[in-house]
Amino acid sequence: MKGLLFTSALTLTSCGYHVSGHADLMPKTIKTVCIPAFKNASSRYKLTDRLPEAISREFISRTRYHIVSDCDAADAALRGTVMNYLANQTTVDPATGRATAADIHVILSVTFTERATGKVLYSNANFDARERYEISVDPIAYFEESDAGLNRVALQVSRQVVSAILEKF
Repeated sequence: MKGLLFTSALTLTSCGYHVSGHADLMPKTIKTVCIPAFKNASSRYKLTDRLPEAISREFISRTRYHIVSDCDAADAALRGTVMNYLANQTTVDPATGRATAADIHVILSVTFTERATGKVLYSNANFDARERYEISVDPIAYFEESDAGLNRVALQVSRQVVSAILEKF
């Protein structure tokens, strides 16, 4: 039994197996990252601030990189643009005709560049994220849920962008 476990462990480590999200294939010269506010080509203004904040938190929690505010002093910069933002009702209460759920669809362009060489380490001009949120049908108990939906989209994007950068997909 021990031999089988040892052989399995040896096989997994020798074939380059690693747990997703834990590889770091970026150049070792990168120690600091700047993530400025994203540009906005959409109609939704809050998202351009939330995305860099969420991505910065994700970098801090998952990597060895230090986040700095001065892009001229950083080893790398992650820049982005919110290309499009769509919110559409997806479910309607048949009794009232009011929307009960909506989908958020965000399309981004993101680029991670090494400052010293100008080399693009990761780029996705059509990064797609979607999130759904519920809408109260009771006007008295109504609670605006779109901000919470935007926060979830920002969290989802941050996880996917950082994973893509670290895994170099």
